[in-house]
Amino acid sequence: MNIEAVDVLVNNNTFYSAVATWYGDPEGSGSGGACGLEDDVANPPYYGMISAGNNNLFKSGKGCGSCYQVKCTQNAECSGYPITITITDECPGACNDDPVHFDLSGKAFGYLAKRGEGDALRNKGRINIEYQRVQCYYNNMSIAIKIDRGSNQYYLAFALENVNGDGEIGSMELIPSNSGQPLYMQQVFGATWKADIPIGTSGPYSVRITSLDSRRTITAYNSIPADWHPGQYYITNVNF
Repeated sequence: MNIEAVDVLVNNNTFYSAVATWYGDPEGSGSGGACGLEDDVANPPYYGMISAGNNNLFKSGKGCGSCYQVKCTQNAECSGYPITITITDECPGACNDDPVHFDLSGKAFGYLAKRGEGDALRNKGRINIEYQRVQCYYNNMSIAIKIDRGSNQYYLAFALENVNGDGEIGSMELIPSNSGQPLYMQQVFGATWKADIPIGTSGPYSVRITSLDSRRTITAYNSIPADWHPGQYYITNVNF
């Protein structure tokens, strides 16, 4: 198997071999903890169709937000039809004994099965699947900015949600309205990035986002208000 396939947005409908397990409740939506999305994965646009990934998928957090089609065909319970999932968490430890390992939410794992066979497939615990990297597409939703609860007037950190296209973030810049000089952001963990705020800097803030693979750039103008608050969500008017 070609591990480089993990990093390529494919359009030729070529699937590669991988391993899948599941975690959490049988019908549960999983977690977005390691990517900074927390329980948001149960809500639109993810709807619990998510997965933790091993090193070759999670990529030290750079893989957060990437989308894949996965399907199973080798078990009698398998539907054979692909489902689309988003990487929102990390599967460490034994997951890295396999070249590519998806640890799906219980809900997503069940969707690999024929109708009524979800529990029977989950009882297998570990199955062989096929996967391909695909573009993310969340209908007409805009990128959401989730302000980290540890943020303050001198330190602003946030995660991005609902990112179309690559799904993965390559770099970000925070642009204060009172100076126009970009503050280059650093990845803290997962999909959460941070910038130190110099004294005298104020919002509203624009955010310039560059995708990891395609290197496309968009700017969400004045998307973080001057009176932003930790823990709040701000919806931009852009997406890839």
